[in-house]
Amino acid sequence: MARRSSALLDTRVIYCGDCLDQLQKLPDRCVDLIYIDPPFNSNRNYEVFWGESKETRAFEDRHESTKAYIEFMRPRCVELARVLKKTGSFYYHCDWHASHYVKVMLDQILGEQNFLNEIVWKRADSHNDATKQFPVVSDSIFLYAGGKGYTFTPQHTTYPAETLRNWYVWLELSDGTTRRMTKEELANQSVPAGARRFNTGDMSAPAGGGMAAINKATGKPNGWYVYKGYQPPERGWRNSPETMAELDRKGLLLFPKEKDGRIMFKRYLDEQSGPVLGNVWTDIDQIRANDAERLGYPTQKPLALLDRIIATSSNPNDIVLDAFCGCGTALLAAEKLKRQWIGIDISPTACRVMAKRLRDNTTLREDEKLWKAGRGFVVRDLPWSEAQLRKIPPFEFENWAVIALGGIPNKAQVGDMGIDGRIFPVSAAPKGAKDVQSGENVGLDFMDDWYPVQVKQKDKAGRPDIDSFEAAMIRSDRQKGFFVAFDFSSDALREVDGFFRKSKRIIIPLTVKEILEEQIAKKLA
Repeated sequence: MARRSSALLDTRVIYCGDCLDQLQKLPDRCVDLIYIDPPFNSNRNYEVFWGESKETRAFEDRHESTKAYIEFMRPRCVELARVLKKTGSFYYHCDWHASHYVKVMLDQILGEQNFLNEIVWKRADSHNDATKQFPVVSDSIFLYAGGKGYTFTPQHTTYPAETLRNWYVWLELSDGTTRRMTKEELANQSVPAGARRFNTGDMSAPAGGGMAAINKATGKPNGWYVYKGYQPPERGWRNSPETMAELDRKGLLLFPKEKDGRIMFKRYLDEQSGPVLGNVWTDIDQIRANDAERLGYPTQKPLALLDRIIATSSNPNDIVLDAFCGCGTALLAAEKLKRQWIGIDISPTACRVMAKRLRDNTTLREDEKLWKAGRGFVVRDLPWSEAQLRKIPPFEFENWAVIALGGIPNKAQVGDMGIDGRIFPVSAAPKGAKDVQSGENVGLDFMDDWYPVQVKQKDKAGRPDIDSFEAAMIRSDRQKGFFVAFDFSSDALREVDGFFRKSKRIIIPLTVKEILEEQIAKKLA
């Protein structure tokens, strides 16, 4: 069933561009939940780096100081505060680089009185790279309310093993009898088949009024009565005789063997919600190398983290906004929890990554007609003009060109040996090919049938560029390759022709204009 769309703004849309520009187009007080995880030292030319070494190298080339970062984020947070409903919530995810300055900025914009929590997420294991300081293993997530009446659904965690060993020591067996757990059962946390684990609660009346209040007629507490021969506690029973009998009928009372013992109330473990989640989150692990959800995206957050945030601070069909949405984890979580959503990211690569992720992991399709019918999503404002493509960072341009040709970009730009991506022919993958050991569908890396792609973001690729690509093709023993640039010099084209005559290897030179026209043709088809 299609969800009800917002009457105020379009949802299930990914916008490619600076969030400052896009946020200014949104009406006031239109979003229920905002989550952002802006990388430290983001700027208008923020690039998505898939290799950590590239990320580290580029780090020094961006903002020179925390002050510049705050100056970059301030106008964007002002706009985010404007679009947040008074009943909404705002989560700002950051690490140690600027967290204290971010908190001061958010207090100024959203109001100190609207600050709710600093959530500490343990995102990593301890490591030994810090010699004279404690290793940093956590992120901070600042939570603010838009005003009064914000949504907050408490979350619960599982009981720690120590609590279970110390408190849930009773078993109700399948035949209805009860006994304490043995030392071995407690040590191994093992429960016999069909048994229910429980702890016991005091049946004494709470101090003060109610059943503990003194009855003037008898001079004793209201709860002072003998039940099945068992004397009441000093303040009397917690419940009336009628309620006590009903609890007994349901099997919720544990009777002592001795008549001078106390009747206790059963609390079954399988009926408990667990302790209420606090502001220190240690139960959600970082994304590791072998995790199925791992995309290789450097700042990717676990889906479970966003599931928790969205479940806590929004309701079904509420609007969730992520203005720095990277690989789209917040959007995926919002879709799975039946929320409306809007994503914004300046990186064309990120927008394509999150679009593919939504296609692969939800029932939504990237389709204009389905989007209008409430069963799809769309990506807006991708850079398709030559002028826009000249302005984006080189790595983004390489990704755009490779993906536009139907290829797969390299995840890292270090040691690429002159090849920016690969195109795998449709016929290359055996139908239903599966890994022998795991039985899972295999990727394409195992195949040797592929075409290299080289990309240069320059007005005219020259003969030296072609020479380098020729060497890469020979090294990788490729018979055909693609070279993308805005244009080619006459020397470059002659070299392409000469290379074929000498080696029978084919280089297909493609201009950006030719690719754009092909994309337009695909859209019109």
